[in-house]
Amino acid sequence: MSRAQIVGWAHAPFGKSELEDTEALMASVATPALDHAGIEAHAVDGIFVGVMNNGFSRQDFQGSLVAMGNEALAHVPAVRLENACATGSAAIYAAMDFIEAGRGRIALVVGAEKMTATPTEQVGDILLGASYRKQEAEVKGGFAGLFARIAQNYFQRYGDRSTELAMIAAKNHANGVANPYAHMRRDFGFDFCNTVSEKNPYVAAPLRRTDCSLISDGAAALVLADAETAAGLERAIAFRARRHVNDILAMSRRDVTAFEGARRAWAGALEEAGVGLDDLSFVETHDCFTIAELIEYEAMGLAAPGEGHRVVREGVTRMDGKLPVNPSGGLKAKGHPIGATGVSMHVMAAMQLMGEAGAMQVPGATLAGVFNMGGAAVANYVSLMERVR
Repeated sequence: MSRAQIVGWAHAPFGKSELEDTEALMASVATPALDHAGIEAHAVDGIFVGVMNNGFSRQDFQGSLVAMGNEALAHVPAVRLENACATGSAAIYAAMDFIEAGRGRIALVVGAEKMTATPTEQVGDILLGASYRKQEAEVKGGFAGLFARIAQNYFQRYGDRSTELAMIAAKNHANGVANPYAHMRRDFGFDFCNTVSEKNPYVAAPLRRTDCSLISDGAAALVLADAETAAGLERAIAFRARRHVNDILAMSRRDVTAFEGARRAWAGALEEAGVGLDDLSFVETHDCFTIAELIEYEAMGLAAPGEGHRVVREGVTRMDGKLPVNPSGGLKAKGHPIGATGVSMHVMAAMQLMGEAGAMQVPGATLAGVFNMGGAAVANYVSLMERVR
């Protein structure tokens, strides 16, 4: 079996885009990704599209839209994947399976979402499609309300960690200043993030506005190739390991203060790769809310349950720390266009490994960890990536 490798990519700016829909957003990255890889459109064997939609657009059948922006792709088999906030990673893994099963040698992966054209209240309801509506649809604050519930349970068990959540927010916003693709390139500082104010109100207590990721438009694309094809190209990023582990959808049927699916995904990936956290150069993790990043520290093994605050206090995950987490600014600063997020996280990691991350660069980065999750830690994807050439 020939392992799939990343050989090129493209990334659009995240934020409130002037591009009117996912068709235009995907067109802005699909051909540039092929150009970056040095691949002609006629060489592509499969197209894998990540778009959640669920009501953001009346236009569905999104897998077919990539060819609308490049007619040379019109006869290439295309499919659309959806797995809540992990939609982008689902598309990447499906493309890798396609290549590693021998069905094709080159795959184009495109993730996109157009969110800002939808009224905020409606966005909240659309996103609740990634919850267990039978029990969770009436939670106030939408998904922020669900993660507020997680934070409340965590605080009740382990103590109020609002200060540490503010430290995570401040870290990620500081990192995001260096990311040219980020929705919010502003260093708010710890004091602002830690203070409830008119500009930083509670969205769903105890989560403040600075504890919540942004509603964003955006797109990102990757080109994957088998190892033999990749050997003749300029760039090649390999997956040392990858794991996808699910958990029960209903929050009432699991311990929401422990991301068990995430823990299993991390443990499986690290074991497969034969490495430990000390071997990682950095991690891009899914900070849809700051409480998620805190619990993810524990899930990946940086701290014991309830001890994630120590990681924050000791500066372990800062850019100058032992294991930088979210050098891109994470979802918190970069933004969170649902279908694009997982693809974007892998692009950010690839840029770091190639030494092409500019002001975001982690010096000497050799092994990357990426964690992308769908729903409230329901679909959990961990990728461990390294540079081949």
